[in-house]
Order: sequence, then C-alpha cells, then structure tokens
Amino acid sequence: MEKKYYPTIGLEIHAELKTQTKMFCGCKNDPDEEKPNVNICPVCMAHPGTLPVANNKAIENVIKVGLALGGQIADFTEFDRKNYFYPDIPKGYQISQYKYPIVSGGHLAGFDITRVHLEEDTANNKHDRGDFSLVDFNRAGIPLMELVTEPHTFNDDETAARVSSDFARELQLILWYLGVSDANMEKGEMRVEANISVSKDLKTLGTKVEVKNLNSFKSVEKAIKFEVDRMIDLLENGKGHEIVQETRGWDENKQGTFSQRKKESSHDYRYFPDPDLPKMKLHEAFDLEKMRKELPELPYEKRERYKKDFTIKDEDIESFVNDPVLGTWFEGVAVILNDTGKIKVASNYITSDYLGLKKADQKAKLPSVQNFAELIDMVGEGKISSRVAKDILAMIVLKDESPMKIATEKDLLQKNDEGAIKTIVEKIIGENPEVVATYKAGKESAIMSLVGKVIKESKGSANPQIVLKLLKELLK
Repeated sequence: MEKKYYPTIGLEIHAELKTQTKMFCGCKNDPDEEKPNVNICPVCMAHPGTLPVANNKAIENVIKVGLALGGQIADFTEFDRKNYFYPDIPKGYQISQYKYPIVSGGHLAGFDITRVHLEEDTANNKHDRGDFSLVDFNRAGIPLMELVTEPHTFNDDETAARVSSDFARELQLILWYLGVSDANMEKGEMRVEANISVSKDLKTLGTKVEVKNLNSFKSVEKAIKFEVDRMIDLLENGKGHEIVQETRGWDENKQGTFSQRKKESSHDYRYFPDPDLPKMKLHEAFDLEKMRKELPELPYEKRERYKKDFTIKDEDIESFVNDPVLGTWFEGVAVILNDTGKIKVASNYITSDYLGLKKADQKAKLPSVQNFAELIDMVGEGKISSRVAKDILAMIVLKDESPMKIATEKDLLQKNDEGAIKTIVEKIIGENPEVVATYKAGKESAIMSLVGKVIKESKGSANPQIVLKLLKELLK
C-alpha cells in the first residue's frame, strides 16, 4: 500500500574541533576542564578593545573534512557576525560564516551536503542550581564546525530515522579518522539537529520543524520517528491545530519533543561581515592538492579493502572500521598469520570472544599481535582445541603471555595419544552407566554427552575426534 505521507529530513551537525587553542584567542581548548571559567581571556569574554585572530589549524581541519566529503573548497571566504542575545554569547553576537562557507557540496551516506562552515562555540549554561542559572565560559570560543545537509525525502519514518542516524555515525567516523575532532556526543562535542517535515506530495515540502538536543544516535532515530508521527497526527486529527515552524527540544525521559521557541529566519540574525577579521583566499593559503593526497584512508575505503584483502564477514568489518585501534591491531595480526583461513578464524575470535570479554571486564586489554597470532596458529595446527583457545584468550587479555607457554605449563596442549585418552574414556564410561545404557538402547546422540565429559576431564586437551572414535569402539 502506498504511503500517505513522505517525511523529509535535513540535518545540521556541530562538531567541536581538536586544536590547542580556541578559535579567535590563545586560550586553551580543553573540553575536559571541570573547573569553570579558567580557560578564558579578554578576547573570548568580549572585553572592549579586544580583537580576534583566526585559528589557522581550525580552518585547515574544516578543509580536510571538505576534501574527505568530496566538497568544493572556497577560494574566497570570510567570517560574519550572527547577532542574537543569549547569556552564553558574551559579545552579543557569534562569529560564524554566512554567504561564503569554507566548503560547499559533497556527499556522505545517503545525504547530499549543502555546506560546511566554521564558527565559535557558545558558553555552557548551568541550570542545576534551583532558582538561578550560571554560565561557564570555558567553552565560549572553541572552534566549531557546522555541517548542513540538503533535505532528503524518504518513503517512511523508519527509513528516514535509520539513514539519518547512519549519516551521523559515518560523519563521526570521518572526524575520528581525520583526527580533527573527538566528536564525543555524551560530552556535547558533536551535536545533531534534525529539520523535519512531512508531505503527501513528493514535489512539495511541508512546514519544517527543527529538533535540537539530540545527543545520541538512538535519540536521532527516536526523535525523527516521534516528530513524523506527531506531524501526521496533527494533519489528520488536529481539528484546527496546524504544524508551525518552530524549534523543538528532545526530552530523553519522556521520549518526546517539546516546543522551545519560534524558529528564526536568517534575516533575524542580521548577518554582516566581521570587520575585525581579514578576508581569506584559501587556494593561496593552503596547498589543497597536497592536503588531498595526505588524507588518511577513510572508512568507506577501509571497508572495501578489508572485504577484498581479508574476505571476512561484513559485521566483522564494521567492528574494525568503527574502532580504528582494534582495526589497526587486527591488521597487525593478519600480517603475521598471512593465511586467509587463519585470518577469518582470528576475526571471529576478536569480534565474538575478545569483544565479549572486554564487555564483561573493562580490565581486558588487547594482547600483543604476536601472542594472539600464536594462539590462532595453535588452533589452526590442532595443538589446542577451540575450547582451550577461548580459555587461554581470557587469560592473555588480563596478562599478556605466550599462549604456548600457558598451554604447556597447564597441560592444555591437545592430546592425540590414544593410550592416554583411552584411560580417561574408560573412567567416564564407568562413571556414567545411565548414559551408556541410553546410547546402547539406540539413542546415538547420547554419546556426545560422554564426549563432553571426557574433554572436560582432560581439561580440554583431548582430541574430540579421537575421543569419539574410542567411545564407539569401547561401547560396541
């Protein structure tokens, strides 16, 4: 059945950039500073007579993002004053970019990109004091990248929510890979806003609402779904109520949006070029071709290479792409193993067993690539069983040692000596007459219970194939 309404989504994403100092002054850029109002100076506090000086590194970081997204880097650009009055804006205006952004165009994960520009972050309002609020100006003036997408129309709210969330995740990865931002959403270093509308007609856009306070990927998905449903309900059952252009917030506790204020238009901000900052000719100031060549391998490129070189599962590839440290470590293991089959086994152990151990115990650390590769070699060569390999892995993530040394000292090496195994098999047969009787009565699967008991008795060292062979011989 054809969908009655089509949601259209446009995203605005802010990311704090990693630089030593703030955007227009020499104050330290430290998002982890807990003491309020220590990284401030007359410039970022807007004392009379002070003048801003643009941070060259921040501009370079935005250019890198633009190149990674396939956007056009502006030749001419400038900074503008965006005028509005809030307690977190010490100057009474924010230095931003309006007509001439650093980056225009580009594409990422299902969205066309309109622009990427550079501005300064605001201060941080503290509303936890009861009947009054305080302002921490440490964040005021930190370089802030803003990316704006083109609106994209979807067939349903589920797809709209998922693709929007995937876009934000992929952008976060690119920022990590480029090293330009930590983009930690929990700390507010990356903030997502969604512009949402619905329409019955694919050629006509509905009234747009902007939803703020989306500080997790799950919140992006939930807010879009909620807002699309709210809009459709208003259009269908509003009885005189209509969708109004406004800014809404996302309430994580109530799992819903709420009205904040009427949405401003660009003319409300009275943009004009900042007279205290020089115009910039980026093609002269930066060697763009050199910067393009020096870009690191990007997430989509890594996915393609892993698929081609290692032929591992897509889910495994995502684990390594989403955690660059884990991915680099895995590649080190792969170089040592130098065998497609063993590399696939290694990938399985990492993404299931290691990540499971890490989730259960934060003390678990990656062992050296040499020791982990040795463990996989021992499995591949039949020196230890899969069960023993898992046990040894649980040991070496806590204390990085040679798996061969552990297996030798703890007598865990797989035993192929039929004489030694036969002794254990006979013992287990004698201790489990009921299971033996069940097997002899015709239930052949019962023998696997005995196999498990023999392997357990041998501490995982008995070769399962030999155990099964001996059990069948002795139970004839």
